[in-house]
Amino acid sequence: MDLSDPVTFGRVYDEHRRGVHATAYRVLGSTAAAQDVVQDVFLRMWRNPSRYDARRGELGSYLRLMARSRAVDLWREGQASGRAEDRLKGAVAHEPPRPDAQPDHLALESADRTTVRAALNRLPAAQREALVLAYWGGLTADQIAERSDIPLGTAKSRIRLGLARLRTELASLRGAEAVAA
Repeated sequence: MDLSDPVTFGRVYDEHRRGVHATAYRVLGSTAAAQDVVQDVFLRMWRNPSRYDARRGELGSYLRLMARSRAVDLWREGQASGRAEDRLKGAVAHEPPRPDAQPDHLALESADRTTVRAALNRLPAAQREALVLAYWGGLTADQIAERSDIPLGTAKSRIRLGLARLRTELASLRGAEAVAA
């Protein structure tokens, strides 16, 4: 079967789209998200039809496996995003952060939250976003790169440079507070 042929591909799509959608829907519980998975699975198949090897199994099974894998990835991203939002709300709120949920709880114990927020606001937007996603959102540099659609090295650099600049800004703000007091 030649999946690079548009007629053949159209027939495969018609035969398998419902099964791919049902597989994604069982994982995600959302029709819209399942439709996105269907589009993603068939787009990947269209772009690289040679990835399917008929000797390894039936095409429908292969497509449903791709759909399940993609749906699980989306579900995990949603879970991480929800946790990131919860942590960000906790960091910005006026209640003390839960130490087990904050990787930088030692720094927050010794620094005034207002000072930390002020120092974060002085950072360039890209560095601030990378730091918030990494430290309050719990995302890895790889996940930040994927989410921001940037190279992994750029994400790592933004985190590293953001931390260095945050240290400088905190020292500057603390120095100004000491002088004012």
